[in-house]
Amino acid sequence: MGYSVATEIYRDAWGIPHLRAGSAAELAHAQGLVTARDRAWQLEIERHRAQGTSASFLGASALPWDRFARRARLDDTARRCFADLERRDPETAAWLRAYVDGVNGGLAAGADAAPEFVRTSLTPGPWHPWTPLGVWLATHILFAGFPAKLWREQVAAHLGGDAIGLFATDGPGTSGSNGWLVSGARTVTGQAVIAGDPHRWIEDPGVYQQIHLSCPEFDVVGLAVPGVPGIAHFGHTGTVAWAITNAMADYQDLYRERLRRTGAGVEALGPDGVWRRAARHTEVVEVAGEEPVEVEVIETDRGPVVIGGPEGLDGDPFDPADPSDAPVAISLRHPPRVTGDLGFGALLPLLRARRVADVDRAFDRWAEPVNVVQAADTEGGVLHRVAGRVPLRAEANRLRLVPAWEPGHEWHGWQEAPRAGLTDDGVAVMANQRGPAEPLGVEFAPPHRHDRIAALLADKERWSAADMPAIHTDTHLASASPLLDHLQALDALTPEASALRDRLLAWNRRMDAGSADAALYSAVRGAVVRQLAAHPAFAALATPPAYPEVFQPWLALLPRVGFALEHLLRAEELYGIDRPSAVRAAVEEVAARPPAGVWGDTHRLAPWRALEPEAPYDEPGLSGDHDCVLCTSGVPGLTDRAARGPVARYVWDLARREDSRWVVPLGASGVPGSPHHRDQLPLWLAGDLVPVVTDWTLLKKETDV
Repeated sequence: MGYSVATEIYRDAWGIPHLRAGSAAELAHAQGLVTARDRAWQLEIERHRAQGTSASFLGASALPWDRFARRARLDDTARRCFADLERRDPETAAWLRAYVDGVNGGLAAGADAAPEFVRTSLTPGPWHPWTPLGVWLATHILFAGFPAKLWREQVAAHLGGDAIGLFATDGPGTSGSNGWLVSGARTVTGQAVIAGDPHRWIEDPGVYQQIHLSCPEFDVVGLAVPGVPGIAHFGHTGTVAWAITNAMADYQDLYRERLRRTGAGVEALGPDGVWRRAARHTEVVEVAGEEPVEVEVIETDRGPVVIGGPEGLDGDPFDPADPSDAPVAISLRHPPRVTGDLGFGALLPLLRARRVADVDRAFDRWAEPVNVVQAADTEGGVLHRVAGRVPLRAEANRLRLVPAWEPGHEWHGWQEAPRAGLTDDGVAVMANQRGPAEPLGVEFAPPHRHDRIAALLADKERWSAADMPAIHTDTHLASASPLLDHLQALDALTPEASALRDRLLAWNRRMDAGSADAALYSAVRGAVVRQLAAHPAFAALATPPAYPEVFQPWLALLPRVGFALEHLLRAEELYGIDRPSAVRAAVEEVAARPPAGVWGDTHRLAPWRALEPEAPYDEPGLSGDHDCVLCTSGVPGLTDRAARGPVARYVWDLARREDSRWVVPLGASGVPGSPHHRDQLPLWLAGDLVPVVTDWTLLKKETDV
């Protein structure tokens, strides 16, 4: 393939950028440029979130995040990681610089096209070489769900340690991703197919960017993270393809700290009984329309203090003469802050990969988030492994908060990344369940999505890439069984409730948008959740501690009950709660006031936007539910609106890359009003996919760079 002197930008019919350049660095520059032109507002939001400066134009609603970002030292960690990359991997550092130069070159044009800049009177600020690392860190710092340890602490304190398992779930902030690899022995072409769909918070613009990157070294299509060069999570080079899901690993620790103020600053008590100086400074957060807010930033030998301080949460100073006096101060320890490495050294080797062995070596350099990886190549090679960095430490660290002043909670190196093979029938399925990553985690997703995908794949001897969307969009809800079992056992119901019970017992358990039965099931489920959450046995959990607002989603009782409903209904005993009575009351409640419509009337798309549009969109109704393969998640008992769901779907065909398919929830452009802002939404809703185009003669040239 020949290359012109100029870097070229092409588009396909869906506005997806296809970039061609003479070198990897020139290509990175073009990727940064086109991303800034397409998604300037999104990049500006991500830059500010990484720096902890978003309240300066979004106002007080963004202040909780900015406080956390400052206290967790996200920007400083990104700077450290880039400095380390310059020392260890100057080629990748230069490649990052080229991307950032491209972003800075395209921001002005991108901002001119994006109406949000006019509405906020904002001018895009410059990107620094470490900004992509900051964006990556800010995107994933809560991804592993370390605030779940705060919840477990509350449960143990009020209900006892045995109760922790009752509420186990892949809770707020984690994903419901699916992925499956079908080997050539099970396909019509004799070559492997990899398919799946990452589930995250659905955002507008989308969290993934469809892109095609081509230079003399490589030619790759895949899903990029806007603001980060290359294609990290899902890619196809023509001879090898890879995909990931969240491994549900636990690699972030929370330490209770004992802090005291001295004339020289702040000291923290260490595990050797010695008070040591903690790093301390203050930062000022600007807040649009309000007075600036001062934030005290403290870092102990364990890590940055993200909750409380020397005075705890209530301003009560620590009394060093009273060993039992321990105001709340909690520090966060996580691998990038310890090692100065975010794993960006894997990104260029992934683009250059030709075989599974190349992908495997690249993921040896991966850091976080910890993922399960699947890959296949045209020579029949397959890969199923965990990638990422998980510390070796005491079991207590994994479960709850641990005391920083007691020995035994230090880190002692890194756990070996587990590997797995395919099943005897030539497939591998990953859906955040207990699998190869089990030694590295605490809570995993229920097995329903994994089991359903495996069962669907077993129903057919030979599969093609074109067959995969039927799996993406499967709506069977296996987790309905515990509630339906309780319904079946009820007697002496009112005629209306009895009819409702019989209707749900005959229901096909599919959460289709047009299903009235699915709407009835959701209404009963929500009523049961509210009944249980209101029981006096859980009263102590109803009021969460006064932790920063950013952690509150992990501490709210109603969502915790909703997502753990299976466990709570099936437990042998539940703190004296009369569950049949709770289910009976819920059925009678819904029978008296049944929902009038279908599931899609209330189960509607609710994407996150930093700034709501001036003319709100009429968001569509959705099929699926939390434990369906089509994992579109509301919060049972609180809202049916779905803020989480498949942020992309992909099918990688190793026989012919041109037979691969993909789709995103909205579109390739982040600019409201653009023809490609929401043009993929109808396809995404229907379960259809967009063809992957790699033939340059079928593309429209936009410009030379």
